[in-house]
Amino acid sequence: MKRFSYAMTIVLGLPGMAAAEPILGTWLTGPDNKDQVAHMQLSRCGEAICGKVARAFDQSGDPVTTPNVGKQVIWDVTPETGAGKYNGKVLLPLYGATVNGDFTVAGDHLTLKGCMGPICRSQNWTRVQ
Repeated sequence: MKRFSYAMTIVLGLPGMAAAEPILGTWLTGPDNKDQVAHMQLSRCGEAICGKVARAFDQSGDPVTTPNVGKQVIWDVTPETGAGKYNGKVLLPLYGATVNGDFTVAGDHLTLKGCMGPICRSQNWTRVQ
């Protein structure tokens, strides 16, 4: 009976484990060019992962209203080989450009890197939820 119970735990646990992506959730971004930060909500959209700006804050932590709140700025994010590595598209609203983004998740920390031509930048995010 123990074997059956153990086997069922493994079988029943697999779908949940496969569905749990470490990148999903709400993340606090690093500051942008205006020293504002945002809560980015990363969630499933079809077979991929998308992200929208849930909230934005000034350098004092007070909420701010920007045209980007509620806007999807990340899409087509899929896992790469290697634990915690993802690739997708990122909109840079300040430049009106879309770039390829490389996401690396390690626990409650995410690093996002993107390049516009020869200029590459990265930003560190912290999990909020």
